[in-house]
Amino acid sequence: MASARDVVVDWAEQGRIAPEALPHALALAGVTPDGPAWRRFIATLLLSLGALLVAAGVIFFFAYNWQVIGRFQKFALVQGLFAAAAFGAWLYGPAKIAGRASLILSTLLTGALLALVGQTYQTGADPWQLFALWALLIVPWTVVARMPVLWLMIVALVNLALALYFQTFHGIFGMVFAGEVLIWMLFALDGIALIAWEIGTRLGTPWMQPRWPARVLVVAVGTAITALAWSTILDRAGFHLLRLLAYLAWLGATYVWYRRASVDLFMLAGSVLSVIVVVAAALGRILLNIGDAGGFLLVGVVVIGLSAAGALWLKRIAAEGGE
Repeated sequence: MASARDVVVDWAEQGRIAPEALPHALALAGVTPDGPAWRRFIATLLLSLGALLVAAGVIFFFAYNWQVIGRFQKFALVQGLFAAAAFGAWLYGPAKIAGRASLILSTLLTGALLALVGQTYQTGADPWQLFALWALLIVPWTVVARMPVLWLMIVALVNLALALYFQTFHGIFGMVFAGEVLIWMLFALDGIALIAWEIGTRLGTPWMQPRWPARVLVVAVGTAITALAWSTILDRAGFHLLRLLAYLAWLGATYVWYRRASVDLFMLAGSVLSVIVVVAAALGRILLNIGDAGGFLLVGVVVIGLSAAGALWLKRIAAEGGE
């Protein structure tokens, strides 16, 4: 099904809409934002940035004045701001912009408070425990608020906690395999989050209808599986069939879901980029083994050819009504 923008543009190309009337037609179709939409966007942007700046200001304030501020003053400042943000979230609710900004500030100050406790009392906890506990403590708020940005924040915190855990303990398989195990775990974690989001979207859950959280998750999952495929090609220790099978399965699942079930050009474009990267790595490895430095020109030609072919394929999908 073609989007409203495509329909209006097609009518303009057919001469059914005068060129000077095209902006007005796009506005009537809801393609271009009107005055109230711009005001809502600016208000949301400024409140969100304000919440982030307040949280950052608290952190840097303590970092600069750590030695001259007493313990009780530190806790009073952070807890006071935390209480004010929590009260604002309760007062306005997640339905209003001010309430959502207060919720974001509260979740950020939760991490600041945990860090303050760890630094003040020297609890001996590892950094990964801080981020894991931070993610756990904001789960209730996230469930109640039903805000996509908070769900993504939990996923990001768990990702960071996993990375710091493996940095501390080097994984259960030792330092040699720690990096690979970490990437596999991040791939699985972000993949589960992506599947859960797509299921919620398909079931019609209102707050899960925005597409940008799924696209952020796809970037994370695609980066992890592409890194595994890249390491399979460049690893001189041997060929790893499981990595290649997982990569091919990821490409197949992405094609089936985002080409057949629910067309999404962003997701498909990410898969095209991943294929180009992996193919270029494979050709580079082959040429490196042969020892023909001039053959790297072939890699450039192949990359250009694949990019052009991918662009044409995506353009054809867009013409069919993909978004």
